[in-house]
Amino acid sequence: MAQASVQWIQNNTFLGIDSTGYSVVLSSQSDGIGMKPSDMLLVALASCTAVDVVEILKKKKSHLTSLEIKVIGEQDSDPPWTFRHIHMKFLVRGQGLSEKNISQAIRLSEEKYCSVAATIRGVANISWGFEILPDGE
Repeated sequence: MAQASVQWIQNNTFLGIDSTGYSVVLSSQSDGIGMKPSDMLLVALASCTAVDVVEILKKKKSHLTSLEIKVIGEQDSDPPWTFRHIHMKFLVRGQGLSEKNISQAIRLSEEKYCSVAATIRGVANISWGFEILPDGE
């Protein structure tokens, strides 16, 4: 069973601690110290997908050397500022990478393996694209 805790530090600053004891500083203000919780959701989606994509490409014997995922979330303009559309752009580098393998890895993560995507899919539309960058830049 997954578990986590959040502790109030001071003002608008909080400390989130995961089930393995790792922590992240959070803030409810854009000018505060730490990550905004709504941005944390975008990071959670991207990192959940990243773990899957790296593992899937490894199993496909693809030689991935770097992966970056840029995430843009569109939210309602009124409270509770629900995310309605989230777009992920995957920037991948490696040797001999194929568009087919990358596309399959992203699709499998988003549709089958990523628990974060499965959780938010009913509320927000998730889209993605990717770009294979020259290795070594």
